[in-house]
Amino acid sequence: MGERLRQLQGWVAEQAERNGLDLASETLRPVSGDASFRRYFRADGEQQSWIAVDAPPEKEDSRPFVAIATHWHEAGVRVPRLLALDLDQGFMLLEDFGDRLMLPALDAQSVGRLYGQAFTALEAIQSIPHDPLPAYDEVLLRREMALFDEWFVGRMLQLELSTAEQQILEQARQVLVANALEQAQVSVHRDYHSRNLMLLEGDELGVIDFQDAVAGPITYDLVSLLRDSYVRWPDPQVARWVEEYRLRLAANDQAPTSEAFLKQFDLMGMQRQLKVLGIFSRLYLRDGKAGYLQDMPRTLGYLYRAAGRYSSTTGLQRLLAERVVPAMTAHPLFQQMDLAQELI
Repeated sequence: MGERLRQLQGWVAEQAERNGLDLASETLRPVSGDASFRRYFRADGEQQSWIAVDAPPEKEDSRPFVAIATHWHEAGVRVPRLLALDLDQGFMLLEDFGDRLMLPALDAQSVGRLYGQAFTALEAIQSIPHDPLPAYDEVLLRREMALFDEWFVGRMLQLELSTAEQQILEQARQVLVANALEQAQVSVHRDYHSRNLMLLEGDELGVIDFQDAVAGPITYDLVSLLRDSYVRWPDPQVARWVEEYRLRLAANDQAPTSEAFLKQFDLMGMQRQLKVLGIFSRLYLRDGKAGYLQDMPRTLGYLYRAAGRYSSTTGLQRLLAERVVPAMTAHPLFQQMDLAQELI
């Protein structure tokens, strides 16, 4: 056991005694982590359990998580309650939402009901005033998309783009930034997908991993959910869900036409997919996390198909077809994956 874990166990024991929690054992059980430096452990009690979080302050700033958790909980979004925290040490004790992620529960029979719940929770998030959140501005949008160039194209695929090809990417980025900034701005979770939505008792839907929330485009979280890197649905079905959510917004006079909203959704998705391909590459190359490699063909497929739908981004699709797809197909890490199937 490392010193850091010993410190966390001692702190949890202190908090349990202070808060009258029936801790059954001081031993903490590891819980699956995420793509950050945070670690999660389960503290078992006689009748229930809690989640102990180790977020080293030199690597993870937990203040946004605490502020958003408090604000969103007060607004009625089902996020974990904070039982205790020590930001100086980077320790938190949270309500335990269990292990039932939405992802493994999704199938053709359940998806309509589960996405309906996700839409309702998303409406609640988007109704929360976004003023306290940092802006999803051009600087942030571009910094995210730059991960594609550096980590995916450059470091993962070892491609060197010509000046003309770099211009094609820049033209696409300009289109995607303009689309994001022109949309209605709301509270954005920023990673609203099936691995961050939890199935709770009483048919409730829990929301986790919201610490990077921003004030940004109204379609962003919808893209995260419906163009999920971990599960794919047929494009016509996705379009129907997009329209279903648009009609919810239209009831509150917040939505444009069907065609305009779907275009906003698709272009917003392209910005996210550029970012995600870069992040997944960085997680493998820098952090040694290979689990996300299997999701990269699906993510590239989303980007490729969306780029072909609009005249302003067909140049990007051509660049992907001529340079990126062949390089990825030939790469040893992806040769056993069915990339071609994801592009159609």
